Amino acid sequence: MNLKGRNFVTLLDFTPTEIHYLLTLSEKLKHEKASGKPHRHLEGKNVVLLFQKDSTRTRCAFEVGALDLGMGVTYLGPSGSQMGTKESIKDTARVLGRLYDGIEFRGYLHTDVEQLAAHAGVPVWNGLTDMYHPTQILADFLTVKEHFGKLEGIRFTYVGDARNNMGNSLMIGAAKMGLNFTAVAPKDLWPEAALVEHCKTIAKDTGATITLTEDVNKGTEGAQVVYTDVWVSMGEPKDVWHSRIKQLSDYQVDEAMMQRAADDAIFMHCLPAFHGIDTEMGMQIANEFGEEHPRVKNGEMEVTDAVIESTQSVVFEEAENRMHTIKAVMLATLGDDYE
Repeated sequence: MNLKGRNFVTLLDFTPTEIHYLLTLSEKLKHEKASGKPHRHLEGKNVVLLFQKDSTRTRCAFEVGALDLGMGVTYLGPSGSQMGTKESIKDTARVLGRLYDGIEFRGYLHTDVEQLAAHAGVPVWNGLTDMYHPTQILADFLTVKEHFGKLEGIRFTYVGDARNNMGNSLMIGAAKMGLNFTAVAPKDLWPEAALVEHCKTIAKDTGATITLTEDVNKGTEGAQVVYTDVWVSMGEPKDVWHSRIKQLSDYQVDEAMMQRAADDAIFMHCLPAFHGIDTEMGMQIANEFGEEHPRVKNGEMEVTDAVIESTQSVVFEEAENRMHTIKAVMLATLGDDYE
């Protein structure tokens, strides 16, 4: 398997065999990390992390992963570069590509990371855009594989806003890797029809299924994985909250939903999650909307605190796996075949 020099922009660009290789490499690197075995395979290389949107898990996973691999790391936050203000994305790509061996980008428009990838001349990794979040999907699928021993045939249900970057990317990943994917959401929050059809075409070769439904009970019945994400993404206007809460409150993942799922079901969330009033945003939502929408009166939105704190929840294992899978992506695209 040779992925050296490849960009990692969307899972649509990778075959099931290549994705499987990245997951297997992630498992190996995770074992080496746990056993204390050094794996500084990219000693002397340097990477830059280019962030338009702040993040805890993505930044830390890339930084620790790069350092574990022996690389130097530069972080450029939202105000840390001139990209898009005084310098074009194309020019930024050509400058950073001459200084660094790899570039991570986390931002808003997917076209931005595509421009970076087209002009940098070094591997570019998508840490999140408005359309896709491929590094998260690798972490999610590694977590599923660890719990069930396989990916093929797993009944995977995503609940909430299914046309965001997570809904898109999970559907793509499921189609590629043979999972039975169900999106449970109001119809106007389903993924774009063209992407759905593309995933169904992929699924014909992998045995996956793609189902979209507004029916919460039907969509979550017997699910082995119940997955959700925030209802309003970073960058969306504040006034979206009222309409989105009204639209999605019946899609909140609660204990009743998890009881409808399979006996061995796990709960997943890419984090951060709104499940209480111990954050400024959670308190604000509770105060502004709790009276009108009782489900969010305690700052619980896409998931209740009882679910995220339950034994079914694997969200923190999932968060750790960001590091192992991101490390695998960097090693595979910057190094040689690693057995």
